[in-house]
Amino acid sequence: MRPHFTSIIIFILLVSGNCNLAADWPRFLGPLGNGISRETNLISKWGTNGPALIWDKEVGTGYSAPSILGDLIVLHHRVGRDEQVEAFSKKTGSSVWKHAYPSNFIDPYGYNNGPRCTPLLVSNRCYTFGAEGKLLCLDLQNGKLIWERDTAKEWEIPEAFFGVGSTPILDSGVLIVMVGGQPNSGVVGLEPETGRTLWESVGEKNWQGIPMTGWRGERTVDWQRWEKQASYSSPVAATVNGQRQIFCLMRQGLVSVNPTNGHVNFSFWFRATVNESVNAANPVVVGNSIFISGAYYKVGSVLLEVQPGNNALKEKWRGTNLEVHWTTPIYHKGHLYAFSGRNEPDAMFRCVKFDTGEVAWSRNEQWQGHTRQSTTYGRGSAILADGKLFVLGEAGLLGLFKASPGEPIELARAQIPQLRYPCWTAPVLSDGKLYLRSESRLLCLNVSDSSQPQ
Repeated sequence: MRPHFTSIIIFILLVSGNCNLAADWPRFLGPLGNGISRETNLISKWGTNGPALIWDKEVGTGYSAPSILGDLIVLHHRVGRDEQVEAFSKKTGSSVWKHAYPSNFIDPYGYNNGPRCTPLLVSNRCYTFGAEGKLLCLDLQNGKLIWERDTAKEWEIPEAFFGVGSTPILDSGVLIVMVGGQPNSGVVGLEPETGRTLWESVGEKNWQGIPMTGWRGERTVDWQRWEKQASYSSPVAATVNGQRQIFCLMRQGLVSVNPTNGHVNFSFWFRATVNESVNAANPVVVGNSIFISGAYYKVGSVLLEVQPGNNALKEKWRGTNLEVHWTTPIYHKGHLYAFSGRNEPDAMFRCVKFDTGEVAWSRNEQWQGHTRQSTTYGRGSAILADGKLFVLGEAGLLGLFKASPGEPIELARAQIPQLRYPCWTAPVLSDGKLYLRSESRLLCLNVSDSSQPQ
């Protein structure tokens, strides 16, 4: 086994829970891909301008979150006509290296033209997925290109609504990418060392003829070659009923695939009844239960139970108490904490019982307009650490909540002066530092409690 491939396997074991990687945030939604950090001794209050600023820098456009491994923080952003993968010093924010390539992507709905996917960092490798579908593997130490795949040219991929937005993951020694290829390449498995295709799966073969659950009438899927497959949700890896599985919330709904060969275990239809809709939040897997949610046209949420054998599902509940647009809910001690609502006037911050869907508490966070200052969070984002929820609102309002199902307990809030609408990237936590990103700035804030032993 080659040395760098061995390091990838070691990293997989670490993030699976065999070691505490609290200081790193090397992938989308953190070490475990669920928005939860093991870090402790974090502050419980701050001043009118928020936590102490360590550094602040101007960056290019995009919704990609920064990823952190060791002393490097890596951001994928759009600068002028180029997409850039750029590494910065975690301590100072100064640039260490960059890899740039041309991008002609223009968001058809008028949002920014930068990348949407978050870098995946493993040992000495960095994987990125651009807005036009260019998949890169770079050397993490110097940014040199190791391999690339142009998915838009190599697969038959219908044009997406907002560009490519599903971040790849690495599991079981396979790089798993939701490329959205027709007719049966919705998800592909690649060799992480070379980018070579190992398997292709998901599409007509698994969707054709299945019940369109939740839609009126006894309709079944009549597969169309022009149908988009990729969504803006990212794959989630978990061991359920003793089997390693990759759960992908596709444009059509939820599929489970075997990471080693792409075999589809089950398919569950879950999408809005109109074409102009997307799935964007990641599945939340707890035990053998899977929560999925959408915000378009009252599709709402459903909790599914994977049956023994892993080829069948049972609905535990379905409802609209959570309608999650793009931020993945946080699971903590039997409850989900999430922002609900498709549009700004619908925004609610809610705590919902995981097993029943019952609302434990709800706060109205209705948006007040695209202004610099806001007293509400709108459709915010949240991560969990040290029993607290770090919440970032759409206009840069930073909040701190106790993760309590009894009532919403807000410990601190501050409008971060350097941030303004839109702030749609979830916070990132590493080694007592909180990283916040808007369309034009990247900030590093100190959230460690210096009065406590580290």
